[in-house]
Amino acid sequence: MITITDTQLNNLSDQAQASPRRRMNLNFHSSGNEPINRLMNAFEPGTYVRPHKHESPDKIEVFILLRGRALVVEFNNEGTITEYTVLDNTKGIHGVEIPPRVWHTLISLQTGTVLYEIKQGPYVKASDKDFASWSPREEHIDTSQKFISDIINNLSL
Repeated sequence: MITITDTQLNNLSDQAQASPRRRMNLNFHSSGNEPINRLMNAFEPGTYVRPHKHESPDKIEVFILLRGRALVVEFNNEGTITEYTVLDNTKGIHGVEIPPRVWHTLISLQTGTVLYEIKQGPYVKASDKDFASWSPREEHIDTSQKFISDIINNLSL
């Protein structure tokens, strides 16, 4: 049995805060070859999850909020926001399921945010994600931070 405890959440959040990328995951699957990948993903405000989709092969992705607040955004092929929700347990919004072939990103809105993520396997880094050409690359820190800020400001969060 795998349990999820406050101690694990705290430790993972501490690691995310100390990480240059401001996020950290803890895998529950023993290898990327498993048919279902399961993990906790702690991510802090300021981390940048580049918009991407899963279509090589098609994969559903599920995010369940364990603590904190997170913005989940979907886009069309031109990068226009088509749908969004704020995961917030105090507001009764606990998770989302992203269908295959849908551009999406996640933005941490509160320190200590941790999600439980479920995605079809196997995980193959080279083909896991297709990144949106209209989005900044992760290593472009200034433009990626502006991208996040613009989304938050445009949605009036």
